[in-house]
Amino acid sequence: MKFAKPPLSVADQIARIEGRGMAVADHALATRSLYHISYYRLRAYWLPFEVDAPADGEHKFKDGVCFDDVLELYVFDRRLRLLIMDAIERIEVSLRGGWAHHLAMKYGAHGYLDPTLYYRADRYAQSFTRLIEEIQKSKDTFILHYKNKYDDPEHPPVWMTAEVISLGQLSMWLSNLKHRSDRQAIAKPYGIDEKILVSLAHHLTYIRNICAHHGRLWNKQITVKMKMPSYPASLKLAMNSAAPGRIYNTLAVLGYLMGIVAPGNHWRQQVVELMHSCALADPAAMGVPSNWEERPAWKAACD
Repeated sequence: MKFAKPPLSVADQIARIEGRGMAVADHALATRSLYHISYYRLRAYWLPFEVDAPADGEHKFKDGVCFDDVLELYVFDRRLRLLIMDAIERIEVSLRGGWAHHLAMKYGAHGYLDPTLYYRADRYAQSFTRLIEEIQKSKDTFILHYKNKYDDPEHPPVWMTAEVISLGQLSMWLSNLKHRSDRQAIAKPYGIDEKILVSLAHHLTYIRNICAHHGRLWNKQITVKMKMPSYPASLKLAMNSAAPGRIYNTLAVLGYLMGIVAPGNHWRQQVVELMHSCALADPAAMGVPSNWEERPAWKAACD
């Protein structure tokens, strides 16, 4: 089948959505939004306002839908991504440091490069190749200093490496550690099992990539899910096992971890305030349980 849809000017885009039943009160605002955000990106945010289309027909909008509703939902999702990125940044930095510290203290500054520490040689080789590429591309002062001053060992110590490694790469290095005791030692400060930590690192890499590319997140069906923790009780009670593929569980675990890496933070309170700020964001589409604010973790944040 040949693609034959013609491009539309912004004026024609406005005419199209008006023709489908969306009220556009402020054409200047709509023009600016469609130009700077794009029709295609905003389309993901007006899907919840559509009604089922007839066969071979165009989708129509529900009665009373206006362009401002779409923008409100878009802004809500943007603020949600920024909140999540704030938490992931702090947790990623913590996880990098914990990984580097444990391996340095147990195996030495360069012991992390010992292939015998890892379960699968092919994954180690892949991780090593990617890591060296990152080190070679790095213009960080400490990396350049090491290259200029030392030639044995060739590669920097693990605490320098931790500053240039990505969360996705760190997830691979962590999951491939052969000894459970090493993974468990890295997980211990967070009060969770190593299997949960490995799963979480993989999950947060996926979520971070969505946020970094400004993707829709609030009602997304998440394909890279995390394992549900059985402890600690405070985290288990905050989770929603009935909706493992929605963003709520990510918010619950980020709130728990923020309490560890940044005590006294107001991140959970900000999440609650954001949820209250947009009535158009259907909580069920986010996997939010009906009694979520009564659960101890969230209730404490609002007291």
